[in-house]
Amino acid sequence: MRREIPMAELPKTYNPKDVEERWYQSWETNGLFHANVNKKKKPYTVVIPPPNITGILTMGHVLNNTIQDIFVRWKRMQGYEACWVPGTDHAGIATQNAVEKALAKEGTNRHILGREKFVERVWRWREEYGRTIIKQLRKLGASCDWERERFTMDDGLSRAVNEVFVRLYKKGLIYRGKYIVNWCPYHQTALSDDEVDSSPINGHLYFIKYPIEGSNEFAVVATTRPETILGDTAVCVHPKDERYKHLVGKTAILPVVGRKLPIIADDYIDYTFATGMMKVTPAHDANDFLLGQRHNLQQINILDEKGRMNESVPKQYEGMDRFECRKQLVKDLQAQGNLAKVDAYTFNIGKCYRCETIVEPYLSDQWFVRMKPLAAPALRVVHQGKVRFHPERWEKVYEHWMTNIRDWCISRQIWWGHRIPVFYCTKCDYYDAALEKPQSPCPKCDSTEYRQDEDVLDTWFSSWLWPISTLGWPKDTEDLRYFNPTDTLVTGPDIIFFWVARMIMANMEFMKGMPDRTGKPRKKEEDLVPFRDVYFTSIIRDAQGRKMSKSLGNSPDPLNVISDFGADALRFTVAYLSPLGQDVLFSTDKCEIGRNFANKIWNAGRFLLMNRDEIEGKDSAKTVETLPAKNLDLADKWILSRLNHAIRDCNKALDEFHINEASKILYDFVWHDFCDWYVELVKTRFYGDEPKKTKQVVIQRAMWIFDQALRMLHPFMPFITEELWQALGGRKGTSLMKAEFPKIAKKWINSKTEEEMDFVQKVIDSLRNIRGENNIPPSKEIKVQVRTANKKKSSVFESYDAYLRKLARVDEVEFVSKKFKPKFSSSAVVDGSEIFVPLEGLIDVSAERSRLEKEIARLEDLLRNTERKLANPQFVDKAPKGVVEREREKLSSVRSNLEKLRNSLELLTISS
Repeated sequence: MRREIPMAELPKTYNPKDVEERWYQSWETNGLFHANVNKKKKPYTVVIPPPNITGILTMGHVLNNTIQDIFVRWKRMQGYEACWVPGTDHAGIATQNAVEKALAKEGTNRHILGREKFVERVWRWREEYGRTIIKQLRKLGASCDWERERFTMDDGLSRAVNEVFVRLYKKGLIYRGKYIVNWCPYHQTALSDDEVDSSPINGHLYFIKYPIEGSNEFAVVATTRPETILGDTAVCVHPKDERYKHLVGKTAILPVVGRKLPIIADDYIDYTFATGMMKVTPAHDANDFLLGQRHNLQQINILDEKGRMNESVPKQYEGMDRFECRKQLVKDLQAQGNLAKVDAYTFNIGKCYRCETIVEPYLSDQWFVRMKPLAAPALRVVHQGKVRFHPERWEKVYEHWMTNIRDWCISRQIWWGHRIPVFYCTKCDYYDAALEKPQSPCPKCDSTEYRQDEDVLDTWFSSWLWPISTLGWPKDTEDLRYFNPTDTLVTGPDIIFFWVARMIMANMEFMKGMPDRTGKPRKKEEDLVPFRDVYFTSIIRDAQGRKMSKSLGNSPDPLNVISDFGADALRFTVAYLSPLGQDVLFSTDKCEIGRNFANKIWNAGRFLLMNRDEIEGKDSAKTVETLPAKNLDLADKWILSRLNHAIRDCNKALDEFHINEASKILYDFVWHDFCDWYVELVKTRFYGDEPKKTKQVVIQRAMWIFDQALRMLHPFMPFITEELWQALGGRKGTSLMKAEFPKIAKKWINSKTEEEMDFVQKVIDSLRNIRGENNIPPSKEIKVQVRTANKKKSSVFESYDAYLRKLARVDEVEFVSKKFKPKFSSSAVVDGSEIFVPLEGLIDVSAERSRLEKEIARLEDLLRNTERKLANPQFVDKAPKGVVEREREKLSSVRSNLEKLRNSLELLTISS
């Protein structure tokens, strides 16, 4: 680590570019992010939601990873063995899509290359582009344990994926079967329900007439996808629908095709929709598929993998795109007199979440996981609070998903990903799941020739193992024993089922019996969960409340923001703007919050260092307990009380996952309490006539308090705090990252001192306002006359008039009686005490009169509003008692202040 920075080397203005990269390299080079198994310390573990290797840093990543880093740095400073496991996801469909686009520009495709060469090409692409976002996270200051970086296609993680597949298959929880899946004709693969985005469109509802065999009647059905009638194998009515009871058991003729369709009855039918009759297409609708199984109906697949009509349809439609076929079929139905009508109709359609191609319900052979047996314990641990959601309302969403869970389609018809570990005998129909290609003869036909399944697993099948596979599972590793269960997961609520729920299921299933930190087999459910707390981040929106997107052009490049404002400014701003459970309205100019705060901190640090050098109080490592108590004045006692309030409240806010509250607590303490007031107050002692030894104690105490503030700020603003902390001196090669986070010392909390200082501050503010409003030159001192019946307030005036003299340029404080009638004065009322500043020869009388009239008008308006509120029975009866009482106190205070201001206006009028 670098040695302390001499004052001469600390620039006048803070430039993040001079600091951030240098410190990040220092931290990483010195191994400060790395965590070790340390049984003397309690672990704190976070696993990063692995970004796709196709991704680049977005504002969503900034928010998510800033929050993770705040927690990790905070816990590291609290003495935990903090481990933040980073890594990336292979992102099957997205990555294959990116590489195929690159190949298309070269005039080739994956089929020309062949599977092996294509996969090699994807690996090369990953090496070239796949770690971009990881490099960008370093710019943000993420203190990840980069020595533990993982990739979902690493050998160890791939082994874990295969192990899980085989175990679940042997347990009967993975099966292969024909089923209706969501099919993307562009990627030519199945999608899980979660990978389909549904949205409403304005389309049409087509009413088609099916002749009834042997009669003049028609069965009229309605559909939004008329091309699918080519796969119809029945017409269905409700058994209680009196209109069609006479048709059940008869036969309808499929128009255009001529196929005979049985008319069946099933209570699944909604007989209030359209005509109450329904076409049944078991190969192209999930509900029809189940209905068809109940009635033993034929399944006719009319589409190929690219969404074109296959050989199962009449020749005139074969080879047509599905939408081209729709247009032609509608024309043919109309020509034959079988199109009854077409109505405008709004309905939902599903699109592929990657390419936005309209998804087709498609019957195919796929691999599935039976989810209900895995879901029950995962739901229970959330209900029992063994996994806690922040905010809690997401538990309801989670419960809905888990109680309505469907089997998970895990196979994908692409080439990039974990190939399904199922091997088929090439001579017979035998197959089995195995970790390696079988070497023994087929148990059914003795053949030794096997082929592996061509499909790959859903990307989420590797991601659901992330909290265990990254730590070595299925091996019994020290890391797995020590760091799992992890502690906090920070993620978006949009993947609560994609990822959060599945990780809980996987961890509970596969950590059973694995040794815990003591070496004993895990049995209790609290030891099987993947994490204790889940923090759901907000959605970053623009200043108008719109979700950020490339198409709207409202999503700033975080690297540009970092370049313009600095990483600390961006981190602090997003934390400051992010209340738990609410969306964040962000615009780049809001980073002024963080930049201005950084500048304020920097200037305070430079001021203290400059005075330390002058006073020679360079021992900033002293604790308050070593300082002589006789040198503590009101300002010292007050700032120590405020500091310990901030320590207590900041820790509490972080414990309760209120990141933005913690940031505001620190902002208020550092900006307002420390910089605006304490630094100004101690100036009077630095530049006063106290002995040098006393001044040394004062600067040492100020430096120590600043040190504590830097420690609290470090998780939010790591770069500037490290730079300044090193400049304070005496670090001996240590980093602020490893320094102890401040602990509350209750003995310093003093409400009486805070009340007194609050009064002093209000008086100074009032006097400054009087000076400003009356344009009294800073060089001119003022006389202050005080009228108060409160002896405690009088005592504060008497004891600390030195602050008034220095900070408000007061040369005399005079106490006056109740009968005293001040002449030609400007006045203020502070907590019931009247303050008068004689203005003879200093001000414009008419201007002061105008000011008083405006203030009286403001208070009169406030008085009317407060009286109206307290006259409302709805408010008085329903509002909390404390709120009502505060309103009554406010009413009394406003009335009192109004009376005093009116008196002041009267005095000014008389004087003039």
